[in-house]
Amino acid sequence: MNDGVASTVDGELESVSLVDLAVSRLTREILSGKSNPGERLVEEQLTRRLGISRAPLREALRLLAQQGLVEHVPRRGVRVATLSDRDVRELYELRDVLERFSVRAGIPVGREGDLAALRATLDGMREATGAGNRLAVAESHRQFHVELVALAGNRQLSAVYGSVLVKLQLYMAVNLRREAEVTQPLDGVHRHERLYEAVVGGDPEEVLTVLTGHGARSYLG
Repeated sequence: MNDGVASTVDGELESVSLVDLAVSRLTREILSGKSNPGERLVEEQLTRRLGISRAPLREALRLLAQQGLVEHVPRRGVRVATLSDRDVRELYELRDVLERFSVRAGIPVGREGDLAALRATLDGMREATGAGNRLAVAESHRQFHVELVALAGNRQLSAVYGSVLVKLQLYMAVNLRREAEVTQPLDGVHRHERLYEAVVGGDPEEVLTVLTGHGARSYLG
């Protein structure tokens, strides 16, 4: 009887690990630009390519849908998530409003230690850029802005901001891919270094000036 329980537990752990593997792999493909908004995800192809059965794949797709990376379309299956041009524009406008409020509320920063998380994301950005890891670059760009907003010390504001970024993360990755085609790899790092230095300087108006020229939407077509 004990063997049966162990077997069941082992099976559940194996299934969970396959779900995690599928989520990680598909997230990497979507955010690295290998899959584009609106691209259909065919179950038969994915099960063969990932080497898993339908059950863990469907659970992985359900989790990705919760994150806003894929969407289920009635009678058409699953596709990489899409937003209308208006949706993207409005979300970026909302992101700007939240960031600007956060800058005015959180800068100057009271203690130098409060800048540690922001500085750490910048270090991670340099490392990911040097390694050519697109997914890690996209995540470090996103996390830098999360930590910038967190300086305001408002948990509800951070939660709202995080939900906006979840919806935008695919399009932010597309932006980074387009940027990589026309700029030098370290340009994005330098852009965030200038923003970090302005934050350290403690003048919110200077931070807002740098933020205005930050170029978050420069590559949206």
